[in-house]
Amino acid sequence: MEKENIAVGLDIGTTKIVAMIGKKNEYGKLEILGVGKSKSLGVARGVVNNITQTIQSIQQAIQEAENNSGYKIKDVVVGIAGQHIRSIQHTDYISRHNPEEVIGGNDIQLLIDQVNKLAMLPGEEIIHVLPQEFKIDGQSEIKEPIGMYGGRLESSFHVVVGQASSIRNVGRCIQSSGIELSGLTLEPLASADAVLSQEEKEAGVALIDIGGGTTDLAIFKDGIIRHTAVIPFGGNVITDDIKEGCSIIEKQAELLKVKFGSAWPGENKDNEIVSIPGLRGREPKEISLKNLSKIIHARVVEIVDQVFTEVKAYGHEDPRKKLIAGIVLTGGGAQLKHIKQLVEYITGMDTRIGYPNEHLAGNSDEEISSPLYATAVGLVMKSIENKTQSAVRMDAVEQPKAPAYRPTVVQTPVYETPEKLEELEDQNASEKQNSTVNRIQRNFFDRYVDKIKDFLDNAE
Repeated sequence: MEKENIAVGLDIGTTKIVAMIGKKNEYGKLEILGVGKSKSLGVARGVVNNITQTIQSIQQAIQEAENNSGYKIKDVVVGIAGQHIRSIQHTDYISRHNPEEVIGGNDIQLLIDQVNKLAMLPGEEIIHVLPQEFKIDGQSEIKEPIGMYGGRLESSFHVVVGQASSIRNVGRCIQSSGIELSGLTLEPLASADAVLSQEEKEAGVALIDIGGGTTDLAIFKDGIIRHTAVIPFGGNVITDDIKEGCSIIEKQAELLKVKFGSAWPGENKDNEIVSIPGLRGREPKEISLKNLSKIIHARVVEIVDQVFTEVKAYGHEDPRKKLIAGIVLTGGGAQLKHIKQLVEYITGMDTRIGYPNEHLAGNSDEEISSPLYATAVGLVMKSIENKTQSAVRMDAVEQPKAPAYRPTVVQTPVYETPEKLEELEDQNASEKQNSTVNRIQRNFFDRYVDKIKDFLDNAE
């Protein structure tokens, strides 16, 4: 039987952690086999700040995805974001020994490896080296150099850089959760794969992914990534503003934002009021929807202004760099009412909401095709590119597992046979060793039981 190419993406966000298992169907579309979602604890503005809580949240999402799909996850492609991410433009070249030979993939790899050796600031690490346009012996604007002749191969690169410690913390959380890390991808690149069409990337488009803790930006033109940025604000700061402005608790503020929130204050009439139950024996609070949308509007304007500053920094006002396809909004923040109109008003650019359903199989769950899951879908698509089997069927896993536990059962009987003195000494030594093994196994089972308890508590 041919091995299935099962792909797994793990989106470690500030608000939620999503584990998604999928595979390509016969039509080349993405079929989602299972999704696990947990509240993200231990992540702030896209950066892990509590290892233990993050591991628990990851394990819960993984467990749910495994239960929903019937597959056991082995490795995942993870999205990376956070305010420590920055991108730089860099140009590099190689001189080829034999210009009479055609340029091959190994020449491009040599060039990429050279860029990977760039000296970074202390504590920084290169995440992605993305070739843009090539030059061969001075001939510019070459998109595909393979198969051409030339002595000097030059290229401009988009280099994405992040803090080494933050990247290692993410890796550690994943390995401590009992799975392997098969790849790291910048989150805006994953979201772009999920919601943008090739035509948009050619025409020029800015993807804005408004998450809970960060707002990610990716700009494409002529089918090539031109600019990326991570802004350390997202939907959570809007919730915090509502909490402060209306003097209510966070849970109520989030509910107000989702159910009644609007980014356009003119839409609400002065007499529209929502009543919120007071805390323990206190009077209910009456909140004007007009005031609520004023609070939301102020913060959304600030976020969009910061993103637009990045779009201008790319050079959008230059006619050759114009983004004809405008802006695509995705992420949980894109579900805020009237945000599309506000973004169009501030930037003067065409705007649409990006749904990941273009790449999904027709029978996909409606919830998965929401902008909320754009990054997770993009990460599964990245995992498919790796052509590895990231998950295996549970029934294929559980059969070989049984013998692994047998030795612990066999160790319990004590055989009262006459033995030599030396052998008794050996037995004492091995008993000592066994007690260590049993202790390790006990620790493992205690941890496993705790994990199940956590899972059941959160499921209530």
